[in-house]
Amino acid sequence: MSRKKIEHRILHEDNHLIAVNKESGELVQGDKTGDPILPDAIKKYIAHKYDKPGAVYLGVTHRLDRPTSGVVVFARTSKALPRMNKLFADHKTEKIYWALVEGTPKSKEERLVHYLVRNTKQNKSYAHDHEVPDSKKAVLTYKIIKQLERYTLLEITLETGRHHQIRCQLSKIGHVIKGDLKYGARRSNKDGSIHLHARQLSFIHPVKKEPVTIVAPVPDHDNLWLAASK
Repeated sequence: MSRKKIEHRILHEDNHLIAVNKESGELVQGDKTGDPILPDAIKKYIAHKYDKPGAVYLGVTHRLDRPTSGVVVFARTSKALPRMNKLFADHKTEKIYWALVEGTPKSKEERLVHYLVRNTKQNKSYAHDHEVPDSKKAVLTYKIIKQLERYTLLEITLETGRHHQIRCQLSKIGHVIKGDLKYGARRSNKDGSIHLHARQLSFIHPVKKEPVTIVAPVPDHDNLWLAASK
């Protein structure tokens, strides 16, 4: 399931929360494939580390698409879970993503506003410039971090959290994420990943009320990510 053991991918751990650097291909929640899920691996890690008999509690607070890598936070207590869920629902978390896209955007920095319509049968969203029936407003800001030969590294700050939002909006402006066939990439990545990485997550701790910022290193087995992040 994974190239690196969970214990080598823990980004933050306290009595109430645990954050992991998710690898591309891992599932945050079960789906129709029946493939192993990340929470089960984390539960095993917790049970072993703390010598816990019986079931280990772990709550899903948010999700990342299967082909995306980066920060995912889980709740270790029933006290933390609803509070973290509310932080995400109320947009009181700051999410920063890195994406390697085809070509170079004209603007070094831009705020994108689109209206997304989700097609559940296709598991895909479509971006429109103006409001249309059943659409939801999607807002993000990107800035260029580094220019490579064929790709550009963008840092993206999300204002809303829509289905496939970053993938869909960047595709709409003609800069598809590397490997993202669903949204028009020229070719797939060999491992089925896309070059989208949840780089940083900031929030106020739901129990301790202290600021928390969690940063996820880019996949260290990927030369393109390594070159972009230098």
